[in-house]
Amino acid sequence: MTRARLFLLAFIAATAACSNSTTTPSATTPQTSYTFTAALSPANEVPPVTNAEKSGSGTANIGLVVTRDSSGAITSAAVTFNVGLTGFPAGTSLTAAHIHEGASTCACPVKVSTTLSSGEVVLTNGTGGFTKQVSTTVDIATAMINTPENYYFNVHTGANPGGVARGILVKQQ
Repeated sequence: MTRARLFLLAFIAATAACSNSTTTPSATTPQTSYTFTAALSPANEVPPVTNAEKSGSGTANIGLVVTRDSSGAITSAAVTFNVGLTGFPAGTSLTAAHIHEGASTCACPVKVSTTLSSGEVVLTNGTGGFTKQVSTTVDIATAMINTPENYYFNVHTGANPGGVARGILVKQQ
């Protein structure tokens, strides 16, 4: 082979090697926004609701926005609750609503309160809802992101002070 051909083959090989080189992966920005839903049902309460409010149902859409430091660690968290309820007796008054940590079969401890006060939301025609925004701890936010199935959301009424409708959190994104 001539020198020109050897040079050309070496050049082609070098060019091919460069085009197949691996690139350093770019750093991805850690996720900061999460959405959870909970289908609320009186049958999910412990014990299940059997009085006039047993016909109600609802949906909780829960947004979690976290702030992260330069290493990606969560440094703060805010929770937004958008809750819609329907099918309850006219005039039903909510007394509380919050996220609990625990199995679907227990009355477990509250971890994130909506700060809803008694009588603040009245389901005049048996239908209504509310929106609230609160902060939560870094530990709770992290746990909700990693294991949402270990948390449930429920609402309470005067007729059902232990809870009238509950649903397990399901992460949507």
